[in-house]
Amino acid sequence: RKIANERLRHFNAFYGFRIGMVRIGNQKSRWGSCSRNGNINFNCRILFLSPEERDYVIVHELCHLAELNHGSRFWLLVSGTLPNHKEVRASLRKKVL
Repeated sequence: RKIANERLRHFNAFYGFRIGMVRIGNQKSRWGSCSRNGNINFNCRILFLSPEERDYVIVHELCHLAELNHGSRFWLLVSGTLPNHKEVRASLRKKVL
C-alpha cells in the first residue's frame, strides 16, 4: 500500500487527477483496475514486479481516471510520464499472475 500510494502521488503530481479510494487486493486476472468513481484497485502482486513494471501498472490505472478506455488519448496520457510504455507493457504481458 505504501509503495502504491507513494508512486500514485509521484505520478499524479504530473497529471493532477482526483483519486478516490485506493485498494489493494489479490485479483486472479488483473494487475489493477479503475472505476468510474475514481477508485483504483491494485493487485498485491505488483510488489513482486520490477519498479518499471510496477510504475507502468500505476500510471496505467491513474490515466484511466481521465480516459476509461484504451484509445489514442489514453496512450498519449500514459506516454506523458512513461515514454517507453510499449516495451514495459510487452514485458509485463509475459508475467503470469
